[in-house]
Amino acid sequence: MARTSHRARWWAGLLTIITAVALLTAPAAAASQAGFPPVDGHWADPGPFPVTTEALDAAHTVYRPTILGENGLKHPVIVWGNGTGATPPVYGALLRHLASHGFVVAAADTINAGSGREMLDGAATLIAENGRAGSEYHQKIDVGHVGATGHSQGGGGAIAAGADARISTTVPIEPGPQGRISALHGPMFILGGQADLIVAPPLLVIPRYNQATKIPAIYGELAGATHFTPVGDGGGFRGAITAWFRFWLMGDEQARPVFFGPATSCRLCDDHAWSSVRRNAPAQAIPGS
Repeated sequence: MARTSHRARWWAGLLTIITAVALLTAPAAAASQAGFPPVDGHWADPGPFPVTTEALDAAHTVYRPTILGENGLKHPVIVWGNGTGATPPVYGALLRHLASHGFVVAAADTINAGSGREMLDGAATLIAENGRAGSEYHQKIDVGHVGATGHSQGGGGAIAAGADARISTTVPIEPGPQGRISALHGPMFILGGQADLIVAPPLLVIPRYNQATKIPAIYGELAGATHFTPVGDGGGFRGAITAWFRFWLMGDEQARPVFFGPATSCRLCDDHAWSSVRRNAPAQAIPGS
């Protein structure tokens, strides 16, 4: 009887693991039919979409493909939080870059984005506009694929926003202390700068990565990066951020081997531009290409 019970528990555990892996890979597989043009690994280069920048509402600037919904596309959403004292134009080149890859980016027009609420309000506005007849966004937004990212205090805000059920994945960049990693329900790509003396990775970023035990999480530390490297066009962070969002929000299978699979084939793991790359157990369980 004891042996049968043990065997049953073993099979139940194996089934749980298989189910979890299937669920983790399902969002990308489902979204891969959306028809976004491939970029063949050129994540840091401008994408194929011309970009328009305009006010989304009184509290958000939107960076988006100029023509929305072309050939029936539904565009995933990225919400952005600025660092303390900064506004969206400080990061304008990075936000335009993400929009050029087909994302609709809602950037909170606030110098204090740490609560995550202002970022979530941008997502709520786009979701509402997607359902409003006559809106530029009507039926052109992929409301099921929303990512959150931001820098410094805005990185902490991305973690805080990531607790919301509408957020599929988070990319905190050199994040502040806001938000709780334990509240995240989707995968996280948390970024540090090797030469960042303001949000020092050993003290303030790696410990937060270590708290992610139930979700797939990857820590990437950019060699030589300071706290101000993400300003402007995102510097060396830009390509990896783009690849992450293309995989999780668009289902771009070309981006899978950047992050997943054996350490010998994980491209980020072997890229000398990164001084440290760590992947937790749930991330290592996601299959490579």
